[in-house]
Amino acid sequence: MAAIGVFGGTFNPPHLGHLRLARRFADRLSMSEVLIIPTYMPPHKQAGELAAGDDRLNMCRLMFSCDKRFRVSSVEIDRGGKSYTYDTLKELKSIYPDDTLYLIVGSDMLRTFDSWHRPGDILRLCTLCAAARDDGGLPQNVAGNVILDDMEPLPICSTEIREIVKKNGDIVPLVGEGVARYILQRGLYA
Repeated sequence: MAAIGVFGGTFNPPHLGHLRLARRFADRLSMSEVLIIPTYMPPHKQAGELAAGDDRLNMCRLMFSCDKRFRVSSVEIDRGGKSYTYDTLKELKSIYPDDTLYLIVGSDMLRTFDSWHRPGDILRLCTLCAAARDDGGLPQNVAGNVILDDMEPLPICSTEIREIVKKNGDIVPLVGEGVARYILQRGLYA
């Protein structure tokens, strides 16, 4: 029985905060594998500046290739439509029936978890792993199948990175050289 991490998100673009969060839980829970799953279309936010699915997959491959436990999955991109976590976890549970699934999220997502599609069923399929991402810290009223980590947050968000790109600023310290080069070469977010 293995511990499998599931880290989904828009990854528009992926950044070092994402990498740090995934590593933190992979190390803490001795995960044998962490699936990095870019959404096709996020159900909880507007996707006005959403890079193409292939671009986000490629950027995730560049960002997460530094750790052999991480594997980028196109399951939600391939499925198309709105990407509901419940549907993805149900599919993954059929692939990994004897393993324990851990869904990794930032505290911003944890705060809205009760508004997600089928939150109770999500908690039956996995353990939710959440860490602080911003100065708001962790919510105090979380109960159930949840592991909280009070790691020091990295103040990085994809929205800000896209704004820096528009102003021709340096994003290497936020996304690393590979992702920054990819964004520049593809003309993303400019």
